Amino acid sequence: MIRILLIRHGSTDLMGHVLYGRMPGVHLNVEGNRQVRSLAARLTQEYELSKIVSSPLERALETARPIAEIQGRTLLIDEQITEIDVGSWTGKTFEELGVLEEWKSYNRQRSLYRPPGGESMLQTQARARQSLADHTGSKAGGTVAFITHGDVIRALLILLLGLPLDYIHRLEISPACLTEVELGDSSPIIKRMNQRY
Repeated sequence: MIRILLIRHGSTDLMGHVLYGRMPGVHLNVEGNRQVRSLAARLTQEYELSKIVSSPLERALETARPIAEIQGRTLLIDEQITEIDVGSWTGKTFEELGVLEEWKSYNRQRSLYRPPGGESMLQTQARARQSLADHTGSKAGGTVAFITHGDVIRALLILLLGLPLDYIHRLEISPACLTEVELGDSSPIIKRMNQRY
């Protein structure tokens, strides 16, 4: 059995206001740093991590580094779990996006629509799944933490649960929260989801 921990990065000042996607220079805010300190401390009490894998974006690295440091592990960076590419929507406010028909279509049917100049949710799901396979391929077991982004985690959970991608908004993934999944010889088991510390 291999345990995977899917962890969303901590809060940022733009969260809930701007679709920042892969925009550079987005850092954790004061609350995000507080969340990460609490998360890192609790993880140490509950898990001995065999591997820690992070998205390359600043907010994910700022979440992953304290976890790696307190666990005494080398931090691995994997582009496959970076944020979804939202193309020309990058940096737009949700108010600006809210009036666009293509934005409404995208949120109704993630399986069919993609951001202009960006990637589809299927592409995001496929690369994130590959990252899981790459880092959990050993039969030795262990616990692997992936520090990534809300839509990446939702896409993986949709896949593991065997649900349609269009159900993606039925899953809540909050900042600095943990979702635990056990991968064994049978179906994946979601042990807990969106655990806040």
